[in-house]
Formats: sequence, C-alpha cells, structure tokens
Amino acid sequence: MIDDISDTPEPPRRCGPGQVETLAPDPGGDPSPEPGPSRPEARQSLSQRLTTLAQDSQRQRIAMGDLLTLMPGQALAALILIFAVPNVVPAPPGLSAILGWPLIYLTWQQMTGQNPWLPPFISRRSMPRNMFAGVVRRVTPPLSALEHLLRPRIAALVTPRSERLIGGLCLALSVVLLLPVPLGNMLPAFAISVMMLGLLERDGLWAGLGAVLGIVSFAIAVGVVYAMIKAVIFLLSRALA
Repeated sequence: MIDDISDTPEPPRRCGPGQVETLAPDPGGDPSPEPGPSRPEARQSLSQRLTTLAQDSQRQRIAMGDLLTLMPGQALAALILIFAVPNVVPAPPGLSAILGWPLIYLTWQQMTGQNPWLPPFISRRSMPRNMFAGVVRRVTPPLSALEHLLRPRIAALVTPRSERLIGGLCLALSVVLLLPVPLGNMLPAFAISVMMLGLLERDGLWAGLGAVLGIVSFAIAVGVVYAMIKAVIFLLSRALA
C-alpha cells in the first residue's frame, strides 16, 4: 500500500539564538541569471565602412577628412590603401605622381609612429557623395573578396615596431611611384596594398608577403632606373663624340 503524500506545507522551524534559518529555493521560481560579460561589437572591415559612408544620406559630399575616422586606430593603413589601389591597374599618365605625394606624406607618418593627420588643404578636399558611391561600388567587391582570405595570425609581423618598418618600406615604394618608369607603379602599389590589408586585418602572413614583394619591386625599379641612366649616358657620349 502506497502512503498518500499530503501537499500540506511543512511548519516553519524555529531557530535558536545565533542561528539563521536557511530557506530552500523555490522550485517554481524564475531565478534571474547572473549578468555575464557583454559581447564585443563585431569589427567592421574596410569595405563595410566604405559602403556605410557611401550610403550616408545625410552627407552631400565626402571629404578626405572623413576618411580619417573611417577605421578607428587604423586610419593611416586605410588611407594608404585607398591611395595605393588606383595605381595597381593601368592608369592615365600622371596619376601616380598625383597620388604618390599623399602616399609619401602618409607613409612617413606611419614610419615615424605619428598620429594620422592631414593638412587642411588636403582634408577639406571633397567629392559628391554619389561619385564617391560609384567608386565604392567598383572597389568593394574585389576588396571584400580579399578580406575573406585574411585573418589574424603571425602577430609578430603586425606589432607597432613592425608597422614602422613596413611604413619605411612603403615610403621607399611611394618614391618609386613618382618616378617616370613605364608601368613601374603597378608592382610597388600592389605590394603597398597587400601590406596595408595585412595591417588592417592583423594578418602577419599578408604583411610579410607584401614586404617581400615590396623589396623585390623596389630592386626591380632601381635596376630599371639604373639601366635608363646608363642608356642616357651612353647616348650622350655617342652624340658628343
């Protein structure tokens, strides 16, 4: 025979002097969960930030100064990448010289560890937002595809000291961009772009590969310039002989 269990609550127990009664938790209650650590906000890539800026309907024009706040903490790498990418593809004569001077200015800041800053005559230069959006629509698909190949790794190659060394190499490559070498701007610009992508995504592998490519492209450019100088000297000596 099974005893019938009554639902009558147990009478309260008396506590003696100095004793504290411990109450059992209510099984039907809804205990509030302990507050856990808040999840960090997902980091946006450069392509996502460019798209957001291009779609900002409150802006009529996009100024160069707006790009300084595009990637917090990594504005220099983002600006260097933006100025280097147009030189990767064949461009009208003179474009590399126009974009090369801002690259020299920015890579100097990166090499010396300065905070990103643009002089007023550059930071105030702007373009209509619809024109900027058209450029972004052409640039973001390949940029987004490359960003999916990047991930944080080999942290030793993206330390602040490494960034300064990369800035020095990019400064030398920016000088190469100013030289009147036929198609001589494509390989240095590509090397700069690879290094900046590595820094933006904290990918030491890409930063290292870009540095190797940069050294090779610098050596090729020096060889080409040396050969051009030798050719000019030879022609002048023949003409004056």
